[in-house]
Amino acid sequence: MGRYHYVFPKWSNLLLPGALLFGATFPLYAIYVVAYGFSPTTTDVGYMPEQPIPYSHALHAGELGIDCRYCHNTVEDAAHAAIPPTQTCMNCHAHIKKDSPLIQPVKESWETGEPIRWVRVHDLPDYSYFNHSVHVNRGVSCVSCHGRVDLMEEVWQEEKLSMGWCLECHRNPEPHLRDPSLVTNLAWKFDGEAKEETEYHAKLRDQFAIKPSQDCSACHR
Repeated sequence: MGRYHYVFPKWSNLLLPGALLFGATFPLYAIYVVAYGFSPTTTDVGYMPEQPIPYSHALHAGELGIDCRYCHNTVEDAAHAAIPPTQTCMNCHAHIKKDSPLIQPVKESWETGEPIRWVRVHDLPDYSYFNHSVHVNRGVSCVSCHGRVDLMEEVWQEEKLSMGWCLECHRNPEPHLRDPSLVTNLAWKFDGEAKEETEYHAKLRDQFAIKPSQDCSACHR
């Protein structure tokens, strides 16, 4: 009996079922990626997830005037803004409104050591790098990215946080600059003529040698 001579290797038999499997699953994958990429969780202004505890920024940061850095205490020294641990909450609530029903989940977290599962509102994609300390220490206020958090009962996403939105600031940073001592004063506005304001911002840019990079590697590392 003669020998068969194959033109293609045996593993090529897997190409057809592999192509069929790819054709059946890739559209579903693409739909999921597009849907997730354009969902409120990732891009939409106004995204306001429900938090495990009804914490009011309008009360704490607004009415009581608690500085943003008391809770988010790494913004001046690290790339990421810290989510406050339960101990930060209990510094006050061990004595203030300690019997309020709203505080009970905080007390339970404190007693058990189980952290509160806060839901991140401003959640950049993993392929994007943003350093809070670099911006805060050069006079870019929290309000430029997060809006008037001191007026928000529940925090929502104020800005698009898109690549184009970031580049707009990198190309023209002056309107977002102020004295670094004022970065957490969310209500601050320059008090003076438009020309004086332009000069004020330009002076700060020169003083801190602010030259924001527009290179891809600045944000994609």
